[in-house]
Amino acid sequence: MTGYGIEKIGEQRYRETPGRSYEDFTVGDVYEHWPGRTVTETDNVWFTNLTMNTHPVHFDSHYAAATEFGRCLVNSTLTLALVAGMAVSGSSQRAVANLGWEEVKMPAPVFVGDTLYAETEVLGKRLSKSRPTQGIVRVRHIGRNQDGVVVIDMIRSFLVAKRDHGTVDGFRRPST
Repeated sequence: MTGYGIEKIGEQRYRETPGRSYEDFTVGDVYEHWPGRTVTETDNVWFTNLTMNTHPVHFDSHYAAATEFGRCLVNSTLTLALVAGMAVSGSSQRAVANLGWEEVKMPAPVFVGDTLYAETEVLGKRLSKSRPTQGIVRVRHIGRNQDGVVVIDMIRSFLVAKRDHGTVDGFRRPST
């Protein structure tokens, strides 16, 4: 290994290695994920329609103007999906399965034009009792907007392979 996430595979040739194995997680570590993501009106309308969420606060500007927010809100499940997605490469890229969400809190609204940033804190980990080559990792994902305001705070757990036991460890794409 040349550096975290980079493997030397030949003379002046390197390959990105995805995610972390069970052993790479340390309780208390915080990963700041990059890049951020600006939410567009198209994102919000398409996601709202895709999920069949018919609440007009997400797509009817005239209706939303009459609410306490004064404009359309970004669909909260889009916020969850974006922040969870931003966290994948640094936390659960090697996960075998997502096990669940303990809680999801949304202390502030997200609006079209907001840029979201994500971070992950490792809360706990333990070896799986039924799968000796895997472990369970419990994390907190926090999403903040461009002003540093927390817009989502969620805890989730996932099953992840131990080093040299994951699908990705045996998978090699062809070299050029």
